Amino acid sequence: MSSSSYAAEVLVAVAANFAAPMQKIAPLFEKDTGHKVILSFGATGSFYAQIKNGGPFQILLSADDETPLKLEKEGLGIVGSRFTYATGKLVLWSKQPGKVDDAGQILKAGNFQRLAMANPKLSPYGMAAHETLAKLDLLQTVQPKIVQGDNIAQTYQFVFTENAQLGFVALSQVYADSKIAQGSAWVVPSHLHSPLQQDALLLNLGKNKPAAEALMNYLKTDKAKNIIRAFGYAV
Repeated sequence: MSSSSYAAEVLVAVAANFAAPMQKIAPLFEKDTGHKVILSFGATGSFYAQIKNGGPFQILLSADDETPLKLEKEGLGIVGSRFTYATGKLVLWSKQPGKVDDAGQILKAGNFQRLAMANPKLSPYGMAAHETLAKLDLLQTVQPKIVQGDNIAQTYQFVFTENAQLGFVALSQVYADSKIAQGSAWVVPSHLHSPLQQDALLLNLGKNKPAAEALMNYLKTDKAKNIIRAFGYAV
């Protein structure tokens, strides 16, 4: 960073599914630009409510494309700043090896006590799970076994701690070195749910802020994209 550059902070609201890649991108961005990143992780629906109520965020990295569009239309984001930074993948995952078959037949077989998914009202990944079960005509059958997380991070914890034998999580949460890191999984075919297109939006508080504008640009670089792909997202 040149001495004349202005180092600043940027506050970023990050969808829970994108926590791992963002924790790798942020220090590289700081090193390359001299700016500081403050990250908050949570459900997109919750962030929407916080931003509407005057939350301090300068950038939203959403788990969907609808929320940034809505915020832009409501005058809370900068028109023309929106772009898709990642397209996510939904996965049915169990910590137990061999528990989930590679066609997701376990859902029909029903040999599990609890199935975790995120709240579809707050989480696009929860909505994708809901749509998948509906498309498979299994929603009513598995309903009594569903345990709901507030966001995809809590949903992952339910499965990781084996409070639920399996659950719908983001591929990025269970993916490392181009494979499922542990347990067993079924990557849900994309035709079973709405696309998990994840958009970034520069919020009003980020307007003309050097760190915020620099981070929006940084997410479009090959360096950032390579990290995003390594976690199983399409870019």
